[in-house]
Amino acid sequence: MTERADGTGAARTIIDGNMYMVLATTGPDGAPWATPVFYSTEDGRDFYWVSSPEVTHSRNLAHDDRVGIVIHDSRAPVGTAGPRALYMTATARELGGAEALEGLRIIPGPAGRGGRALAPEEVRPPAPWRVYRARVTAYSMICPRDEGRPCAEHGLDYEHRGDVRLGA
Repeated sequence: MTERADGTGAARTIIDGNMYMVLATTGPDGAPWATPVFYSTEDGRDFYWVSSPEVTHSRNLAHDDRVGIVIHDSRAPVGTAGPRALYMTATARELGGAEALEGLRIIPGPAGRGGRALAPEEVRPPAPWRVYRARVTAYSMICPRDEGRPCAEHGLDYEHRGDVRLGA
């Protein structure tokens, strides 16, 4: 894959225009698990959410911190989702102490997203919630192409992804 510099704006639009990401984890038995989570981010590199440490994806993270993430517009008409989806590879974990407080500073994100601010005692044992963070290591998007024509960048005539660098 080559890097798509033109995808930076589209990637940021996807991140800023959605509220849920699909988080893919792997269990100790190798079984995959995918779940939507409400996320907050400031920089598009660190994604924060709150979950119970007892749910499947949280237990899976305790076993293996590698995750896949997709943020997409689920309302996109069939055949048009490509430019409206961002794929990410990341590492994720439960946060404690100052890192959890940093997450609470960012959660729930900009006003109007529907989440609510949480107090530190709501995410510390014995409370039922914890703060989690996924730190993205790679981004990709489906390369745009016109029907019946190959992708201008790669010359491929099938759906494929190109790497995207998110500006710092």
